Amino acid sequence: MAVDGRDVLVVVPCLNEAANLAGLLDHLLADTAVREALIVVADGGSTDASVSIVEAIAAREPRVRLLANPDRIQSAAINLAVARFGGDRRWLARIDAHAGYPPAYVSRLVVAAEATGAVSVVTPMRTVGRGCFQKAAAAAQNSRLGTGGAAHRGGAGGGWVDHGHHALMAIEAFQGAGGYDEGFSHNEDAELDLRLAQGGGRIWMAADLAIDYHPRSDPGSLFRQYLNYGQGRAKTVARHRTPLKIRQLAPLAVAPAVLGAVLAAPLAALTPWALAAALPALAWAAPCLAGGALVGWRTREPCAFGSGLAAMIMHLGWSVGYWRWRITGRTPPRRLPFAQVDVAG
Repeated sequence: MAVDGRDVLVVVPCLNEAANLAGLLDHLLADTAVREALIVVADGGSTDASVSIVEAIAAREPRVRLLANPDRIQSAAINLAVARFGGDRRWLARIDAHAGYPPAYVSRLVVAAEATGAVSVVTPMRTVGRGCFQKAAAAAQNSRLGTGGAAHRGGAGGGWVDHGHHALMAIEAFQGAGGYDEGFSHNEDAELDLRLAQGGGRIWMAADLAIDYHPRSDPGSLFRQYLNYGQGRAKTVARHRTPLKIRQLAPLAVAPAVLGAVLAAPLAALTPWALAAALPALAWAAPCLAGGALVGWRTREPCAFGSGLAAMIMHLGWSVGYWRWRITGRTPPRRLPFAQVDVAG
């Protein structure tokens, strides 16, 4: 199936991605099936060499453009690029600068969309670590231990889904749904998928186009990432009044369980009843650590034996973020840059 690159807008949100940008842009430019696609790097105020790298490539390759993103977050970056450069283009490809992609990724996404009639094509994610902690986090994120069996994380086959890693969308459908809600710094993709579905749009999982994602490299960064994920999910639930999935319910108990154990610890020497308050936390920690040991044994990767600890950091961050926002937060007003219309898939 022939692909017309003039139909394609590729957007790369960027913030301090100097280590990855040159290789990523070369990879995108090598996709000759969409040789006329426009590639926009939307920079959110990088303080490393990201801007100069893009400027150097754009100077010799007119298909590459640099766009300043004053709002910094990814949702705003993509909205701004579509508003500025969407024009008569048909497809929006979203590319994350810190991921690895298969050959001819963008053109194969377009082929999948046109073959299925989907308004959005999503892809699975394989998490790949470099250092030992990254490998532990990757092992957790590639298993049910860390993701609870999310379709785009668990290696599921292709088919119609309600959510996945955002890869390609019909610009008409994207704008018709209102674009990304800029009140969401995280979970903006799942929130938009709900609006696409409400408008009749269908989402296809392209199982043969899995991307490689590199997790956070230290415990603090991983905790903060999942704290933000939890807050984003809480906002989405409040906005759309949608129930949590079963795999999302279990982590809700983690923060209260850990809080109970922390509060009971000073009393443990005084009364045996204080130990009972620690039991929920122990009932969570023990299976996580045992599951991590099993993952390490199965993969024969020494660092993967730490996947249980990495999963605990992820669960706790998500739970704390969710409860903190539900207790203290307010549903943000809609910040949609495009007028909503009905979308048909």
